[in-house]
Amino acid sequence: MFSSVWNFIKRHKKKIIFTGALVGGVYFLGKYAQKKIREIQEKEATEYIAQARRQFHFESNQRTCNMTVLSMLPPLREAIITQLNSESLTTLLKTKPANKLEIWEDLKIISFTRTIVAVYSTCMLVVLLRVQLNIIGGYLYLDNSLAKSVTAPLTPPDVQQQYLSSIQHLLGDGSAPHTQLSLKQSLSLLELEQQLSWIRAEVEVDSGRPLSSYMLADADNALADQACGLTENDVVTIRLLNETRDMLDSPDFSKVLSTCLNRGFSRLLDNLAEFFRLPVGDSAPNAHFVSVLKCALQINLLPCLQDLLLNDQVKEFAANVYETFSTPQELQK
Repeated sequence: MFSSVWNFIKRHKKKIIFTGALVGGVYFLGKYAQKKIREIQEKEATEYIAQARRQFHFESNQRTCNMTVLSMLPPLREAIITQLNSESLTTLLKTKPANKLEIWEDLKIISFTRTIVAVYSTCMLVVLLRVQLNIIGGYLYLDNSLAKSVTAPLTPPDVQQQYLSSIQHLLGDGSAPHTQLSLKQSLSLLELEQQLSWIRAEVEVDSGRPLSSYMLADADNALADQACGLTENDVVTIRLLNETRDMLDSPDFSKVLSTCLNRGFSRLLDNLAEFFRLPVGDSAPNAHFVSVLKCALQINLLPCLQDLLLNDQVKEFAANVYETFSTPQELQK
């Protein structure tokens, strides 16, 4: 029996060796494939967890953005009232002066200008804070991700506070653009829309001043107060501000801001249109001409703000900013 088996092996030696090599190769190849599949699955699971954590951090950061914008509305309103103060004129009117018609016209101009400035300021506030808080958010995500390999945080709390305080430029010296408009006559809704278009052209195209200049102080002015030397935190803050200026000068930012302004003024006109509706049974030919002052004093910009916070282009732009500053590649730059 053994001799017959041996003879069989000798006769088919090459086939047996080939078969054995093939079976062994398949076995080890299978083991290698299983190892690679496990590695791929582990890598995919790690990336999925990291992406889920990153997405959760981003969404949390957007909620922070929204809350911050809402918290900034009272100081923004106060800044506009301070810049365009009408209380002195109102007080003067109560004294029944001889030039009360002139004062009344000035009051109308200030009131309407407040409304225009409020639209610009609200739009600028929304997009500027989206940029700033997503830059900070991206770096905070990196701080958390690289905590074991990086000893010092990329954006210490003091730097964050110093950086975000730059919003005061918009609320103070920067202040949204003012405009002068003659309001000595009542306007139809169409005429009012034409006036708003003219104002926007003057501010956004013909002024020769980019809208970003209203949002952040000029870099040279920002450094002027650092005559005694720069601390390490100052250097980091200046870098953040320069990165913010780069974002504000980008075509994407201009497009998003323009979209917000279009939406803001569209909402403003929708609100103003309510004052031009004819009362039931009123067929007076001039009933649709109304006082601009009456409109300006009763505008509610909160619905406009809600539109801006929920705008898809604003959300997409915020995601792009966060993506840029939450990747390790940004550190290599």
